[in-house]
Amino acid sequence: MLKPMIRAAALAAGLALAAAGSAWAELAAKLEVVADGLTQPIAMREAPDGSKRKFIVEQIGLIRILGANGKINATPFLDLRSKLIKQMSGFDERGLLSLAFHPKFKENGKFYVYYDVPVPGDADLPQVLWWSHHAILAEFKAKGDTADMKSEREVLRHPWPQFNHNGGDMHFGPDGMLYVSQGDGGYADDYGIGHHKVKGNGQDLTTTFGKILRINVDVPKGYDIPKDNPFVGRKVKDKDETGKDVQLDARGEIWSYGHRNPWRISFDMGGKRELFAGDVQQNSYEEVDIIAKGGNYGWRIVEGDHCFQHEYPNQHKGGCSMKGLTMPIMVYNNCNKFPKDCKGLSVTGGYVYRGKNKAWDGKYFFGDWSKQFGTADGNLYVGTRGADGKWSMDSVKATNTSFKSYVLAFAQDLDGEVYALVTDATGPGSAGKGKVLRIAP
Repeated sequence: MLKPMIRAAALAAGLALAAAGSAWAELAAKLEVVADGLTQPIAMREAPDGSKRKFIVEQIGLIRILGANGKINATPFLDLRSKLIKQMSGFDERGLLSLAFHPKFKENGKFYVYYDVPVPGDADLPQVLWWSHHAILAEFKAKGDTADMKSEREVLRHPWPQFNHNGGDMHFGPDGMLYVSQGDGGYADDYGIGHHKVKGNGQDLTTTFGKILRINVDVPKGYDIPKDNPFVGRKVKDKDETGKDVQLDARGEIWSYGHRNPWRISFDMGGKRELFAGDVQQNSYEEVDIIAKGGNYGWRIVEGDHCFQHEYPNQHKGGCSMKGLTMPIMVYNNCNKFPKDCKGLSVTGGYVYRGKNKAWDGKYFFGDWSKQFGTADGNLYVGTRGADGKWSMDSVKATNTSFKSYVLAFAQDLDGEVYALVTDATGPGSAGKGKVLRIAP
């Protein structure tokens, strides 16, 4: 989510970055509380079984059921707290990060979670024992309102070098395949420990860091790589440790690349069923993308739609080649570089509205974590596609409350209504500060 270079200092000093911004259009909406008393609510999914149950994912390792009666069950649906890596209380990007129900959940009870665990002492790769954690994508089966803990099947395990830029969101697509977002490995500038020294992880097709993956989980063990993925059987040019040119296999799991930290992805329930992503950038710009098969979204060649050099991350010197890159549909100023004319510090991807209010049909609701670190100053935004295919970005103005929260994530129910998942705390150490808000006309 947030940029590591400001994290420690801002958390310690409580820096309040300027929140001023230029005037622009607003969309009026009510924010209706549907659940509160949560700790870092980071995802919510409605079970595709007709029960109207909504499953709220808390970063601390719990999944709670919000019943059709509007009340949260006393007993958690899933409790992974004993497995998770120990989180930093003030701010952490690790934990239980997402949930996806199998398209045939009603018949097979299968669901998938993405969570972070300590590096095991008997890891196969001694050189990465000091890395931050292992990311696990696992399959479980439900038993009514609880998960069968004994049913866990590990689908994917990925050693992670830093605590941040984990991505970790996932959705089943219209094709039945599971799409998984992966950050670039963490730290900053796609450079340093755990990153490709020459081009960074985002542009390295031999790693799944900085990518969106597409996999088939309907197999007994692990996962299969769909044969129609764009890089199956591809070779890529690289250099070995001596600088000699070599040919290496591209990772067949990759669907798109050139991402920094795709923080929340989603499929449009209608229209062309497009895949959207809010991709957190470095210090100057934030971006929203529509993800295409085999697309290169530019990191670390570009930040947003501006040239980027990791040695001079704030200068954006020209001269880079943007040939072959897929540009964002929306870009806005980050408050680190533009404190007087900015929209936030860290984009939070959302959903295309397909609910009852036809005036909002096709609008993409998303947000930004906050304009300030030490003070909750998150923002809700809406993107609208024009007749020419270009997108405009406006603010969502709450008409029934003074909105002051950190924006963690968004959600959508099976009726197409959209929700914002927010908190008043920067990290998992402050319990009960989170809530789920329905964005209503």
